[in-house]
Amino acid sequence: MIIMATMQTEIAGIKMKNPVMAASGTFGSGKDYEDFMNLGDIGAIIAKSITLKPREGNPPPRICETPSGMLNTIGLQNAGIDSFLKDDLPYLIKFNIPVIVNIAGESVDEYSQLAKRLNSLPGIAGIEVNISCPNVKQGGMQFGVDPKLTSEVISAVKKATNLPVIAKLSPNVTDIKLIAKAAESAGADAISAINTVLGMALDINSRRPKLSMTVGGLSGPAIRPIAVRLVHEIYKTVKVPVIGIGGIMNADDAIEFILAGASAIQVGTGNFVNPRAAVEIAEGIKKYLIANKLESIKDLVGQVDLGT
Repeated sequence: MIIMATMQTEIAGIKMKNPVMAASGTFGSGKDYEDFMNLGDIGAIIAKSITLKPREGNPPPRICETPSGMLNTIGLQNAGIDSFLKDDLPYLIKFNIPVIVNIAGESVDEYSQLAKRLNSLPGIAGIEVNISCPNVKQGGMQFGVDPKLTSEVISAVKKATNLPVIAKLSPNVTDIKLIAKAAESAGADAISAINTVLGMALDINSRRPKLSMTVGGLSGPAIRPIAVRLVHEIYKTVKVPVIGIGGIMNADDAIEFILAGASAIQVGTGNFVNPRAAVEIAEGIKKYLIANKLESIKDLVGQVDLGT
């Protein structure tokens, strides 16, 4: 008997042809990848974080390679929402796949304003909320490290839009379950996990940090075991879908996240290593489903055998 494996999945009402998404901050507007792949072959694109006004980002150096990963301190460089809507969105919607916009702000009001601007615009399928941003009104404390601040941001975004809202969580917390529960209680329709892990690298000759801001976000295969653990913890804690992120380089990595509880995954740093990574991962997942006689990607979600 031939098994016809179905790759289709749905996250908070966002229907995707497969569970592979391009992560925010690693795919830009997709234009750099057009020569390597058909953007319409992946499940969704999450655009680079946008803010109300243009941001220059942090001064260089702001990227450095590390064993099995990279550190970055880009600083949310972007041209602002007006430029995104004028130049990037028209290009992205051509590919007939969901476009999810990642938003970032320095206050609850900024998040709310961004959500209002994006609400009901043709071609936007959802909003991913980057809560790893400093709240200037709280002395620079990141929204995503405090359940109360997380709740305030997600609640404000939900009130400002009819679009599905995805909370992107930081791993740099004591207990991510508390943050996930706060986001869900405030109305988040899904959870993305995880953002980068704080790290630091030094030049032993100059005895100075390799990054201009000293500390940066670590991504790549080095953080994958951390991300898999946190995705599993969140999956057991909330009822909304979980999207897994963190060092996914191939189909085996993606399947690991799905077994842990992710209903979809995002490819980030892997795009820099292999610009066809997202497409190849989708193909690999389908082969796995067929080889294991599974009819749907849903049959794999959370199916880790813990031996208990």
